[in-house]
Amino acid sequence: MTETTTRTTPVPRTTTGTPAVAAPVAGRRRLVRPVLEMLAAMVAGMLLLDPFWAVAADRLGRTGLLDRPDVGVAVMAVDMAIGMTVWMRYRRHPWSGVGEMVAAMLLPLALLAVPWWAGLIGADTLMLGAHLLMVPATVAVVWRRRDEHLHPGGPAPAAGPLGGLLRRRWPTLLALLMTVDMWFTSNVPSAWLLLVLPTGYLVVGAYRRRLGDGRALAVQVAGALVWGGVAVVAATAAEPLATWLLAAGWLAHSAWDVVHHRLDRVVPRGYAEWCAVLDAAVGVAILLTL
Repeated sequence: MTETTTRTTPVPRTTTGTPAVAAPVAGRRRLVRPVLEMLAAMVAGMLLLDPFWAVAADRLGRTGLLDRPDVGVAVMAVDMAIGMTVWMRYRRHPWSGVGEMVAAMLLPLALLAVPWWAGLIGADTLMLGAHLLMVPATVAVVWRRRDEHLHPGGPAPAAGPLGGLLRRRWPTLLALLMTVDMWFTSNVPSAWLLLVLPTGYLVVGAYRRRLGDGRALAVQVAGALVWGGVAVVAATAAEPLATWLLAAGWLAHSAWDVVHHRLDRVVPRGYAEWCAVLDAAVGVAILLTL
């Protein structure tokens, strides 16, 4: 009677005894931090430098110039490029890498400005498209020069209590930075921006392979249909109903984010936290216009 032995391939483990993470996966996860750092630097540059443009335009007697959509997007891109440049040089990235990042930020504007000048697209498409295309362009440059971003030669991010707060609550701080200007204006965002909210969950969930469960996919698709319906009704309804619907849509998605954050489903918890604060801030800002 022979005894058979089943051989299994040993699982690679780290020095602490935990299973080792595959190098490509670990590399992608480590790239999240530099991407978020630079996005935060871009937003900070936009918020800090924007008042200086207003003062300069007022001194030159050209206050109406900043109201042009193409000029507004260009100013935003320059402000974000300056903030990003300061951060990258602080982290001792080479000028070649900084130049590529600046080009990636200005390219969406260059691509969309021509059809806007030709009257083929509207101002909302120009503004929204420039914002949305900057993010994947930035990520693409970071991935192309990932060795520089995984091993920067400059100082590490701040340590101590402030550094701990930034590490724990960076999604909240980033969302507040992105929405601080809305508290000083009375502009109501386009109703079609509501479509971005459920689309983000579908894209991120698909990338993370968290939609394989039929129930999870059905829930996200149902959410996309609901917010799509709200966007359509808000875009066609009269005031003040349209504004009330917009505020309700943003605030409802903030609650959706909180549920996903608590359950840790579909999207990373950091993304859910950032989205919850952003949606709540936008919703309250819309209510204030009433």
